[in-house]
Amino acid sequence: MAAKGRIVWVSGPAVRADGMSDAKMYETVTVGNAKLVGEVIRLTGDVAFIQVYESTSGLKPGEPVIGTGNPLSVLLGPGIIGQIYDGIQRPLRELSKISGSFIGRGITTTPVDMTKKYHFVPTVSVDDEVVGGDVLGTVKETELIDHSIMVPPDHPSRKITNIVSEGDYNIETEIATTEKDGQTISLKMYHRWPVRKPRPFKSRYDPVVPLITGQRVIDTFFPIAKGGTGSIPGAFGTGKTVTLHQIAKWADAQVVVYIGCGERGNEMTEVLVDFPKLKDPRTGKPLMDRTVLVANTSNMPVAAREASIYTGVTIAEYYRDMGKDVVLVADSTSRWAEALREMSGRLEEMPAEEGYPSYLASRLAEFYERAGRVRAAGSPDRDGSVTLIGAVSPSGGDFTEPVTTHTMRFIKTFWALDAKLAYSRHYPAINWMNSYSGYLTDTAIWWSKNVSKDWLRLRGEAYGILQREDTLKEIVRLLGPEALPDEEKLILEVARMIKIGLLQQNSFDDVDTFCSPEKQFKLMKLLVDFYNKGQQAIREGATLADIRAMPIIGSILKARMDVKDDEMSKLDQIDNDMQEQFKKITGVKVIN
Repeated sequence: MAAKGRIVWVSGPAVRADGMSDAKMYETVTVGNAKLVGEVIRLTGDVAFIQVYESTSGLKPGEPVIGTGNPLSVLLGPGIIGQIYDGIQRPLRELSKISGSFIGRGITTTPVDMTKKYHFVPTVSVDDEVVGGDVLGTVKETELIDHSIMVPPDHPSRKITNIVSEGDYNIETEIATTEKDGQTISLKMYHRWPVRKPRPFKSRYDPVVPLITGQRVIDTFFPIAKGGTGSIPGAFGTGKTVTLHQIAKWADAQVVVYIGCGERGNEMTEVLVDFPKLKDPRTGKPLMDRTVLVANTSNMPVAAREASIYTGVTIAEYYRDMGKDVVLVADSTSRWAEALREMSGRLEEMPAEEGYPSYLASRLAEFYERAGRVRAAGSPDRDGSVTLIGAVSPSGGDFTEPVTTHTMRFIKTFWALDAKLAYSRHYPAINWMNSYSGYLTDTAIWWSKNVSKDWLRLRGEAYGILQREDTLKEIVRLLGPEALPDEEKLILEVARMIKIGLLQQNSFDDVDTFCSPEKQFKLMKLLVDFYNKGQQAIREGATLADIRAMPIIGSILKARMDVKDDEMSKLDQIDNDMQEQFKKITGVKVIN
């Protein structure tokens, strides 16, 4: 029975209603005469506390609150890809047609076009036994996405009594019916699923396959695995949003879910304007043919930030269950945490550190634990993954604040953005001393098999040079560079070359914006070989001035922008030229 109550108190996005004894936790309700969408977040006797996902301006005590009997759910079916949703899966393009430039309150529309026809190809037959997760057939959702029509995960084991033949149908068409003990269930191309409930799967794999993003500092030094978790914390202006844009554009995933959670309108506008124009780098098709955008900017209702996070991750799990690799980027989880803090304050809960609610850590954990590489439920066998990457916006770049520290407990890859690097125009401004990856040894197996057996050793040598430089900087600061012998001055020189020639990357340069794994390895090998040959040359009598004067240094530093991914032979030529120049300054043959 649907709960029916009335408003007794309104405070921003929080509403209290009495007469709600029939309501359930996390039930969706309509609030007020305008029928605003809300969700029950606390029950005390017959009083329900509701967070409203639309502006509550003008709500008055006495207006009705009516329960729907269902939790907050999203529609999952063909037509999601390419959409731009708000936090509660309302398509913004459709809302703009209905209400113009400003979204009106209480407007409802379907999340996808229910009349659009898709060419359905069945993969099961009458009398087949099906259970939750089984694939009934496929449709072509976009040029890049073959969409599997699946039996809802909570569907019991039943026999198919009817299945439509191959043809064009809209998603409201009954494509199959199942029956058991005289009970018939009708199946359509879509189903609904509660956003707070993780979708089930058969088994979970260890994340060992790297997610190739084309960003050298990430792939080579701090890799993330498919099905892994990562975080990008950084102060204002350090490049969180651009880094997330780069990952969303270039990651080798079949589906990208981009959540703009409480970010500034102009940053989200850049996504909305740029992404529809971009081409998928691997197919040349529009990037939106594999992207879903959830736009919930800072001037949209605060409570909807929480819904946008759960909406996005549920959509990601749905495409994972089709056997696809999905990347979800959330920009930023700090804004979501601020919404939790505001709601907690309005509900007069006891605050924890810095005013955040005591359950902040558990909410973050619930989100990040939905990442993973899994064997999907049902048949045929399908392996998919959801990789979760969240930006964190600590005030003043203070990584000791609660959102950052709690996030670090639940993620395995930490890309720490550094304001000093950003202000010196070193992008991506990922600090190589403060960042880490828990997937390094696992993904090294993939690099060894697919790129080079020497990858982990060379990566260790390159990172060792950066660590040694970090130590030497203190000596230089106290005593000056003259206090160092040439061998250690060379470390400083090569570390500078690694920063410029490998770690820096220009997202607006047509060549440098993406770097293939093979090119990343060859650039790293060039720099490590330069260091080793330089040390050998110094031992054989060459001076640091001789090494610094070598013309090849300019070629190595510019190779990231001059050499395209399909021109690897040019890097081999640079390597040969380097060998020759080292021979000249030592006068002897330098051994590889």
